[in-house]
Amino acid sequence: MTEMTHTPDEMMTIAASRALKNDDVCFVGIGAPSAACNVARLTHAPDITLIYESGTIGTAPSVLPLSIGDGELCDTALTTVSVPEMFRYWLQGGRISIGFLGAAQLDRFGNINTTVIGDYATPKTRLPGGGGAPEIATSSAEVYITMKQSRRGMVDKIDFYTSFGYGDGGDHRSRLGIETRGPTMLITDLAVWRPDVETRELTVVSIHPGVSRDDIQESCGWTVKFANTVEETPPPSALELSTLRDLKARTKAAHERHSHA
Repeated sequence: MTEMTHTPDEMMTIAASRALKNDDVCFVGIGAPSAACNVARLTHAPDITLIYESGTIGTAPSVLPLSIGDGELCDTALTTVSVPEMFRYWLQGGRISIGFLGAAQLDRFGNINTTVIGDYATPKTRLPGGGGAPEIATSSAEVYITMKQSRRGMVDKIDFYTSFGYGDGGDHRSRLGIETRGPTMLITDLAVWRPDVETRELTVVSIHPGVSRDDIQESCGWTVKFANTVEETPPPSALELSTLRDLKARTKAAHERHSHA
């Protein structure tokens, strides 16, 4: 069984890929979300519709895109539409079932910061910004978030609201007139979290193999809540692991070729 050992990162990507269904229409963020969505497409969800912010619909990349402008997305898409059409008709028109986002900073109510660390006017770090994420967070039927756990990333109070989760918790979304469900799942390298039905606070429902509750708490900046029944995440199957590793290897080879070209 030794060939089955996996990294926390691989467990995160594979756990995230399992959340996706064959009939989902998924708005994909670059990075970890993109890996998860493509593993799902290459394993249990061959008919999933992947949409990227640049307007590519039904794309099936053989390597992971470096950015939303990566030609690989356009080459393999069923069709490519303009960005305004992508947002107005597809996203804001309610045609996206899952928005898949990453986060630089996240709080317990699923609010995401990808704008600045520190004060907005004089930030310690300027991040890539929101892009389409604020709209994805409010217009997709529901949102999945994936990120590596760290005290720096999972914080009590985010420095800037880029993408709205549950705000201050409870019914904050509906009070603002946002009718979509919001973040229904957070997949980290240590656990799977879901929002509490009442408070909307993210709560651990499944712990990845070999991870302890202390590990989860030590790498989180707030006091972690655990569900009454916490499951163990099934480890990656041989197919899931080989699919992810092949995808990563193809991606690395392709990007090396481009950088030497």
